[in-house]
Amino acid sequence: MEMGFRHTSVLLDETIDALNVKPEGVYLDGTLGGGGHAYEVCKRLGDKGSFYGIDQDAAAIEAAEKRLEEFGKKTTIIRNNYCNAKQVLREKGVEYVDGIVLDLGVSSYQLDTVERGFTYKYDTPLDMRMDQRQRLTARDIVNDYDEQSLYRIIREYGEDQFAKNIAKHIVQARGSKPIETTFELNEIIKAAIPAKIRATGGHPSKRTFQAIRIECNHELDVLKNSLQDLVDLLNPQGRLCIITFHSLEDRIVKNFFREMENPCTCPPEFPVCICGKIPYGKVISRKPILPSQEEMAENSRSKSAKLRVFERI
Repeated sequence: MEMGFRHTSVLLDETIDALNVKPEGVYLDGTLGGGGHAYEVCKRLGDKGSFYGIDQDAAAIEAAEKRLEEFGKKTTIIRNNYCNAKQVLREKGVEYVDGIVLDLGVSSYQLDTVERGFTYKYDTPLDMRMDQRQRLTARDIVNDYDEQSLYRIIREYGEDQFAKNIAKHIVQARGSKPIETTFELNEIIKAAIPAKIRATGGHPSKRTFQAIRIECNHELDVLKNSLQDLVDLLNPQGRLCIITFHSLEDRIVKNFFREMENPCTCPPEFPVCICGKIPYGKVISRKPILPSQEEMAENSRSKSAKLRVFERI
């Protein structure tokens, strides 16, 4: 069920507005995807403007190259992980940029392409790698992690109240034979969750699949370890726009932006700051920017999206 790369960019207008694109500016999209946000940025660039796009997914790179072809030498597209953005840009001779976009969602292509093994909706081999060059797969996690490790990631990354029972059932099931497919894992998860909860909640596998995907791609570690570099890349008045899709990501971004705005470590009772730490910038979005009712009606996958914006000073 291979298909062309497609992904409806969420909060598109809101993100482009927040970036405040300057025609002569330099911009980075660290999660390029199909190039939806990138296209709108490039449209606003003049002859002296430039755009850099990074993605670890080969299909995304191919699709973005086609979509941005009309902008010619104005665009540079690189297959890599955004955690390496500072190094990648330095190699291209770029020290600073005027705006950065991160859309942390899984693309429609990744979810809907059976072979990628991201979703519980199709029966397919367990994979979930965003970068298919890496060795670790969802199958490895499900079959090789011990019960305590499985419990931890399902509880922490899936926030599932039945994590302990799900981990126990996974270990019991793989004792007979390896767990190979998404539907096999679905049945194991279903058996671990009380019937009355299954009847009233969403799909029983949703949280566990999210947890395994996050672990497989080290998503939260990559985000945590990249944020300081991204802020350091910004020119004064440059903006960092991050779209998250679950509370774990959003919490990391929100807390980091607050720390960048107020890094002071002095005790509250001190009359003046003596630690010497000065703000990096200011939070533009005190509350997250959410999709409109119209967007949520047109694209159900946008419902959990939140955009937060930080401006360097």
